[in-house]
Amino acid sequence: MRSRQWLFIGMIRLFLRCLRLGRRRRLRFQKSLGELCSYGKLCIKSLVYNSFTNSDVIIDSLFEPVYWLVDHVTRWFGVAFVVLVILLTSSIVLIVYICVLPLILRTYSTGWVVWHLSYGHWNLLMIVFHYYKAARTSPGYPPQTKTDIPSVSICRKCIAPKPARTHHCSICNRLVGRLLREAAWLNNCVGHYNHRYFFSFCLFMTLGCIYCSVSSREMFREAYSAIEKMKGYAKEKLHMAINETYYQTPPPPYTFREKMFHKCIVYLFVLCSSVTLALGALALWHGLLITRGETSIERHINKKEKQRLQKKGRIYRNPYNYGRLDNWRVFFGVETRRHWITRVLLPSSHLPCGDGLTWTVPPSVTSSKGVLAI
Repeated sequence: MRSRQWLFIGMIRLFLRCLRLGRRRRLRFQKSLGELCSYGKLCIKSLVYNSFTNSDVIIDSLFEPVYWLVDHVTRWFGVAFVVLVILLTSSIVLIVYICVLPLILRTYSTGWVVWHLSYGHWNLLMIVFHYYKAARTSPGYPPQTKTDIPSVSICRKCIAPKPARTHHCSICNRLVGRLLREAAWLNNCVGHYNHRYFFSFCLFMTLGCIYCSVSSREMFREAYSAIEKMKGYAKEKLHMAINETYYQTPPPPYTFREKMFHKCIVYLFVLCSSVTLALGALALWHGLLITRGETSIERHINKKEKQRLQKKGRIYRNPYNYGRLDNWRVFFGVETRRHWITRVLLPSSHLPCGDGLTWTVPPSVTSSKGVLAI
């Protein structure tokens, strides 16, 4: 009897010792796992630490796969986008010549007819000229060999000297002078030498779409109501066919030409209004950047530099901001008053100011001890 009690007590002691040992091992495992996680976090932070990291950098990193996909789609489908722009623009021009212009010639007075013909063809000429020049003009690439051009840093992607205001284009896979963006519907980068053509195309295309929308607004209302009547007539005809009530007077039919005319007018108004909103907003945004003397890429850089120097109690000034009016003069290459007409309101192939690699800094910037935007 006593031997059984000692055996039972021994088994309980062994069981408690096993529980205690398992608990110690579990605590030791949890402690070592926590230390391993802390060490891993420290290693990751030490590898990716950057004093300039903020929410913008994190968002850009998260969207990097999207940017990669867009870059490759743009690279392969750039020609398709150019063809699409040409087809849409050509369709609008044909509809204006076939549908809108005859109505203007029949109903408007001689003065208004002359104004419509003059303004419409001038606007069309400016659109075609600037789109062709923006798509065919090289944006400007810095030399790949060693030169005397001052460089501000080394490009991290192509490991080449990087002059001021040059940035790497992921589609061209090289540096571009004063890179603005990669325009898929141009199949070309927008840089120093074709920036003026790009902005002028956006501006005159927006003006042309506004002109087409305003000129066809009354025709659009009539065409829209006619299409609604056509739908009602089609439903009534189907209802008559189902009920076999052929003794009723059939509704007046629309000819194929009338149907196509009304649909073309609706297509013209909807497409021009949509392009006006989208391209007008883009032109307005780039106009604001031109007024500030910066590009879309430089805006982010200048914003970060301004925040960084503001923490140190210093004021950052963009060294390439010549003043609002002077920025526009430099952008359009206006040197005399006559150039506002010959170089802005008329087609002109003159080169922009500078070579896109070296820049003259205004005295007001150098005296204020600002920091160059790179």
